[in-house]
Amino acid sequence: MTSLTRYMFKQLALGLVLVTFALVCVMWLSQSLRFIEMIVNRGLSIGAFLYLTVLLLPNLLSIILPIAAFIAVAFIFGKLISDRELVVMRASGLSHQQIMLPALIVSFLVALVLWYINLDLLPRSYRAFKDMQWNIRYSYSYILLREGAFTQVRPGVTVYIRERARDEHLYGVMVHNARNPKKPSTLMASRGAMIDTDGGSRIVLYDGNRQEIDQETKRLSVLYFDQYSFDIEPARSGDGLLLRYREPRERTVRELLNVRKDTTVNPNEWGRFIVEGHKRIAQPLSAIGYALIAIACLISGSFSRRAQPQRIVTAIVLMVACQVGTMGIEGIAAKRLYLVPAIYLAAALPIVVGFWFTVRHPRRRRNAVLAPSAPT
Repeated sequence: MTSLTRYMFKQLALGLVLVTFALVCVMWLSQSLRFIEMIVNRGLSIGAFLYLTVLLLPNLLSIILPIAAFIAVAFIFGKLISDRELVVMRASGLSHQQIMLPALIVSFLVALVLWYINLDLLPRSYRAFKDMQWNIRYSYSYILLREGAFTQVRPGVTVYIRERARDEHLYGVMVHNARNPKKPSTLMASRGAMIDTDGGSRIVLYDGNRQEIDQETKRLSVLYFDQYSFDIEPARSGDGLLLRYREPRERTVRELLNVRKDTTVNPNEWGRFIVEGHKRIAQPLSAIGYALIAIACLISGSFSRRAQPQRIVTAIVLMVACQVGTMGIEGIAAKRLYLVPAIYLAAALPIVVGFWFTVRHPRRRRNAVLAPSAPT
């Protein structure tokens, strides 16, 4: 590696780190604002909140890194052109292949990081995030109960308490159960308590009654009880976690590509899972493709300050078009699985075309004015 190559590599690496950090901060802030409500209304600690949002970082990085690579390459090469450094490099005898080498190295390293994130880190972190989010919403139901407020602890179940003692005993409890719209019921008790068991969270009521209206006869039936147990969350799995449906982003590539063997997945959803698996494999190539788009637009042809803004805009338009095209192909391939190879084609096409436009040697245009010939 020559000194010029090392110089450009350091510039690109530093630019990539700064751009990635800025984009991660912006996206992390926008995503974390959704969970402020958990601190205000559900008693979530600051430490748990930070851990919950940190689990989102691999998912954010998988989206940000290809774009950050494009921005870093476009910015650094644009700066080198404006400072006439690339003109000096070309005049010193460096070819386009040598000039583009540092950007290729940086983009390839980004692709390696993306493969590690997509194949290993992303499914583990996103699954931990969804598990924690689910348990906060349902397993810690006692956190949700506030004095003098009607709280919907889960769809169809609303709880009201008049007073909550320090020992977690509840006084003046009312539970409205509308999970079955045809048979809604209301429980009222003088006192109660929250119990967290392996079978799920439940509320135990003492000295109360259960009221239910028959929808056909419109008659009210009342049942008085000394003690009544009411489940307010789903059942748990054997490891103590609540049972829930796992999204494609929580599964490994092996699980996604072999989704037909998973009986818990609706066959109508197989395409979405399979496309997610192939997307994880092909998506890191976009970091190389986007970098080559920026290089091809900026250094192919002559170095001109006047043409530089137009070339940058062209690079941005092409990058966005590649992103939109890839998303469209993924949406279509989810319904027509025979189009899955198009996902890899969409990832490889910017690399091939960008590399060709960068290294090609266009013919020099002939002089518009020919030297006058000798008079006859």
